[in-house]
Amino acid sequence: MNKKSFRKAFAPILLSILASALSVYAQENSQIASGAPSSVAGPNDIARLLAGMPVPANSPLAPLTRDLAWQEHSAFFEREFSKLTLRQLQKLHPWEDTYLPEATQSIPVAFYMFSGPDFLYVDQFFPRASVYVLCGKESMGPPPDPLRIANLSGALGNLENAMKSSLATTYFITKDMKVDLQQQNLNGVLPILYVFIARADKSITNVTFGSLTSNGTFQESAPGKKGGSISGVRINYTDNQTGSSQTLYYFTTDISDGGIKSTPGFLKFCERFGIGSSFLKSSSYLMFEEGFATIRNFILAHSNRIVQDDSGIPLAYFDPAKWNLRLFGNYLGPIELFKQYYQPKLQELFAQSNPPPLDFGFGYRWNYKEANLLVAERK
Repeated sequence: MNKKSFRKAFAPILLSILASALSVYAQENSQIASGAPSSVAGPNDIARLLAGMPVPANSPLAPLTRDLAWQEHSAFFEREFSKLTLRQLQKLHPWEDTYLPEATQSIPVAFYMFSGPDFLYVDQFFPRASVYVLCGKESMGPPPDPLRIANLSGALGNLENAMKSSLATTYFITKDMKVDLQQQNLNGVLPILYVFIARADKSITNVTFGSLTSNGTFQESAPGKKGGSISGVRINYTDNQTGSSQTLYYFTTDISDGGIKSTPGFLKFCERFGIGSSFLKSSSYLMFEEGFATIRNFILAHSNRIVQDDSGIPLAYFDPAKWNLRLFGNYLGPIELFKQYYQPKLQELFAQSNPPPLDFGFGYRWNYKEANLLVAERK
């Protein structure tokens, strides 16, 4: 066989080998980008397992559902999410139909500053955002890998404890969460985000780890490999009811004035999405302090609509020439821990406007009879 015939005969074989090699390389890199653990279980199966929900029979995680520890965990979440639905969600949806029908509109982005892992409520109030941007000081933790957990009962119990206050009230208790999230195995906010996404009837399609550069570019990287100054995760999922594809970002970052000055990438990343909607709940009244002026001004400048409780942006910063305000519920002032942030003018406004009641708890006032909610719409 001459050289020409040799090349002609073996060219298809070489192309086939090259194609196979590229396919393997793409799969391996896809697993790295998506944070898929060594168990080869996909992130959606992992999310469902952590949420106490069934996984496909052919999933590598299926054997774990026969473990008594997982069955008890599943029963716990079934009870807690059922109570949450009865107490909160089935009352919130009719309220939105009546008082906030625009919540069902498609929006480009929903910003939820000071969120921690609380995806539950921003999804309830802005269910059709194309992109959600969440942030907090809590770290993500490593990609959860249930098949590598030596003590499944202990790890699932830790996850339950980290979420207990949020399910029973409407917010995470930061000091308790710090302890829970630092326990080994299911640590960080990622397992909690997984649970909320799965329980919201969504299917995760891809999970990409990365970090933000100083100019706000999200760079992909393997889990634990910090390329930029702010670590983060991008979770792509499909809403099973509507079939729409949506994206959730979570970043571990300090959004005080000093934090933004030293690591400006987060706000530059947010600026890329333009004008959207903002959600603020149980945010420790941080934007009452001058040390958080930058993030407060960013939210006011980049939002057409802001849904918040009284712990968000103080009333004094809503210019009546630029914003229409709608009030709901009762304003009893902050809880004892934050009593110094009482707003007399907000109290007057509530007294004058006779606002419609709330049927669900919101923020630190998780008893619906005491809760308040403010919707600010840009004029």
